[in-house]
Amino acid sequence: MKTVICEQEDCCRRAAEQILELTRNKPEAVLAFAAGRSMTPLFDELAALCAAGELHLDQARLFAVTEFENCPPEQSCRAQLERELLARTDLRPENCRFLPGASPEDYEAAIAAAGGIDLAVLGLGDNGHFGYNEPATPYASRTHRQKLTDATRRQLAERFGGEEKVPAYAWTMGVKTLVEARQILVLAFGGEKAKPAFQMLYARDDSYVPAAFLQLPMYVTVYLDPAAAAKL
Repeated sequence: MKTVICEQEDCCRRAAEQILELTRNKPEAVLAFAAGRSMTPLFDELAALCAAGELHLDQARLFAVTEFENCPPEQSCRAQLERELLARTDLRPENCRFLPGASPEDYEAAIAAAGGIDLAVLGLGDNGHFGYNEPATPYASRTHRQKLTDATRRQLAERFGGEEKVPAYAWTMGVKTLVEARQILVLAFGGEKAKPAFQMLYARDDSYVPAAFLQLPMYVTVYLDPAAAAKL
């Protein structure tokens, strides 16, 4: 696991450059993207690279990492990915898959049929979740329906206009689905990420801190701003 500490803008620029390098070498790369606030500045960088004619995603395949259950369409993970990424790049809608899909098994089968995930781009939850693999999610988990913890629902309260409006469940790629990606990028910004960032890097790789499972794959790059790195 490689850790890069720099200002948020530089983190997102470097992460975008990794995606650029991958897609230059493998235009048909399979990309798994999370949604959320940490992803927005990265999507801005990718859109700028596409506008400059440097990044080409027209052959790439995209799989969404998460989706909320019973969510207003405009607040869904799909809506964010369509608004901030698909609408601003040359990604083709027919090459994009979103949860929940027909079934978790079908989603996993589609990932396998595409050749597996080349790059997963993830955020980090305040309680150490990635995707929506909450504490106690087993390592062997695949795409599944997940009950959101109170901590996660509090984290999402601003997005939904109050904790009581946050969906109780979400769909997510499982731990094993994500750690099998050939490369993984993690973005975490702000002081509220300092504790989970420390745990991700130094906790035991067990389900108490799901992100600690990211110690296991070989090619993981973690991008932290100084506030998120404060406890390292």
